[in-house]
Amino acid sequence: MTLGDIAISNLRRRKGKAFFVLAGLLIGVSTVVALLSLVSAMKEDINHKLEMYGANILIVPKTENLSLTYGGLSLGGVSFEMQEIREEELENIKKIANANNVAALGPMVLGPVTVADQRLLMAGVDFQAFRVLRPWWTMKGQEPDDDGALLGSEAARLLGLGTGDKFQVNDREIQVTGVLETTGSQDDGLIFAPLAMTQELLGKKDRISMAEVAALCSGCPIPEMVKQISDVLPGANVMAIQQVVKGRMETLNHFEKFSYGVSALVLLVGSLMVLVTMMGSVRERTVEIGIFSAMGFRGSHVIRIILMEAAIISGLAGVLGYLVGFSVTKMLIPLFTEGHGAHVPFDPVMAAGAFLLSIFVGLAASSYPAFAASRLDPNEALRAL
Repeated sequence: MTLGDIAISNLRRRKGKAFFVLAGLLIGVSTVVALLSLVSAMKEDINHKLEMYGANILIVPKTENLSLTYGGLSLGGVSFEMQEIREEELENIKKIANANNVAALGPMVLGPVTVADQRLLMAGVDFQAFRVLRPWWTMKGQEPDDDGALLGSEAARLLGLGTGDKFQVNDREIQVTGVLETTGSQDDGLIFAPLAMTQELLGKKDRISMAEVAALCSGCPIPEMVKQISDVLPGANVMAIQQVVKGRMETLNHFEKFSYGVSALVLLVGSLMVLVTMMGSVRERTVEIGIFSAMGFRGSHVIRIILMEAAIISGLAGVLGYLVGFSVTKMLIPLFTEGHGAHVPFDPVMAAGAFLLSIFVGLAASSYPAFAASRLDPNEALRAL
């Protein structure tokens, strides 16, 4: 009979002790797998949403402006000088080093118009780019063609217009092809029309008021891109809009650190369960270990038997721990990602890590009981018969 056979036979005879060791390691490993998988899935979800976030870099003309505001009350401002941006200047953005990271570039021209005695703001945009810049837009109707318009929900309410209706701007008749659902932003009060038509109506041919860039993804160097765009557009102010994204990422980083702390604590509790259970098992087997010693087994043999038992249980706990943790993550991820956008694939690296971690913790927690068993005096053990 080999030492492995002895270890397996002991586990079969002491199923209760083996179960407690298995439970301690299983809880620890499954908790670690669940927390780390959850953090990984949430990061993937956020990275995916960042790529669909919309405009993250804003380009506006340089201006020397004094803003007259106090206590939240705006009294207007005094603009000393404003250098407009020419539409063709935006082509320089395609030449920057990180041009491949630009998902969409949306020029916009803005100007006030009067429609049915109502003073409103008209925005000329590139609707193809705005599909990326405004992924949250939903509308009744469809995008306008060369001479149509899309109304914000508030603008449509004030004008009393809907899809298919017509209105006039500077003696030009424009048809409403769609109405935006409420967005809760300034878009609700705007009239959106094709860029070229709006430039013509506002007398701003080949001029733009601002431009938006969608370039924020998990690997996009936003500060560097802002600098590159500023270099090719010296007459514009280029700003990155990252506050919300940074807030979400910081929250996720805090959660990740918290998960590491909880994982370490649960593993510590699990290892203590293994230690206490294995020490109890050694005490119960004092006579058996004494007989082994009397038969010529050395202390190293006793250590190997106990560590083999711990390794078998730990390996099983590692496999089951990954499967349980993976299943828990699959169940919990909809609660943390609003039910969409996250994917939890089988991770062979994490599975191997869970297996090795379980074996390491199991062997480490069983080392002292194994060493204590090897030091038992066979004479004292045999007197207990």
